[in-house]
Amino acid sequence: MWQFDYPWVLLLLPLPWLAYRYLRAYRAARSSLRVPFFAAMSRAVGQQPGTPAASAGRWQLLLNLLVWALIIAACARPVWVEQAIEKQQPIRDMMLAIDISQSMQTTDYTDANGVQSDRLTAVKGVVRDFIAQRKDDRIGLIVFGTAAYPQAPFTLDHASLGLLLDEVGIGMAGPNTALGDAIGLSIKLFEQAKEQEKVLILLTDGNDTGSAITPEHAAQLAKQRGILVHTIGIGDPEASGDAKVDLTVLQNISRTTGGRFFRADDRHALQTVYATLDQITPHQVKTLSHQPKRDLFWWPLGAALLLLLLSHSVTAVSGWLLQRQAPGTEPGG
Repeated sequence: MWQFDYPWVLLLLPLPWLAYRYLRAYRAARSSLRVPFFAAMSRAVGQQPGTPAASAGRWQLLLNLLVWALIIAACARPVWVEQAIEKQQPIRDMMLAIDISQSMQTTDYTDANGVQSDRLTAVKGVVRDFIAQRKDDRIGLIVFGTAAYPQAPFTLDHASLGLLLDEVGIGMAGPNTALGDAIGLSIKLFEQAKEQEKVLILLTDGNDTGSAITPEHAAQLAKQRGILVHTIGIGDPEASGDAKVDLTVLQNISRTTGGRFFRADDRHALQTVYATLDQITPHQVKTLSHQPKRDLFWWPLGAALLLLLLSHSVTAVSGWLLQRQAPGTEPGG
């Protein structure tokens, strides 16, 4: 599809007619010598005074108008608009914070085949499926135990994210649970994020035992920065020490930031949790469209120059032929 980028230039098309209609005719006064025997002198030399043909004047007028129209069309910048190029860009950054403390080795979960497995193995399988469904989101990964560590930055390369998730092992970050530090590290990483929507999914099976910042304070900071925190508790609230999950703290964190709290006692419940998260955080993709343009102004401009060249060439050749054919005219003299 083609179009004019500056269609208002076409308003100049009637300018020659307006000039012809309203401007005075150009008249030049020159000195001349009146010769009463001009006709006899013309017969003597065998040449007749030339008179412009009416048809030649009309063709010259049409040519001038056509050249003017072509120049105006070139100035209006005709372009060929090619098919739009669309680019999909995510509008959400999502961070997964996974507890890998010592208590995650408890074998109270079953895999898809019904075989007993530790909590972290079950979490990995469900999280991997969740990541595969969020192909349009930039997802990052934090692991925490005694301290919190970034395992993967925000990325759309979910294949690499899955490999980094597989490399996570129980106890790599220490035996304890630094819940508040995990939220604090997430806040720091979100400061470098470009998107406005920021979601943190926090999964733990223990209570906070050694964070530099309390979970409650970290939740307040997350709220101030517009970070939505969903919490998932998978531990045993009746246990003691680090293995006891503090469901009340997790509920307060999610309530403070406007997120939701989930309890996942087994692998099936964990799958249900991530399915619910997939529903309450639907895919949102911003589509950027760009339509390349190719300039076509040189077509009418080239046609105008070609017409002028042909016109002057024909005029010059015609004059030369008339001069050769005039009676009494000798070549070279």
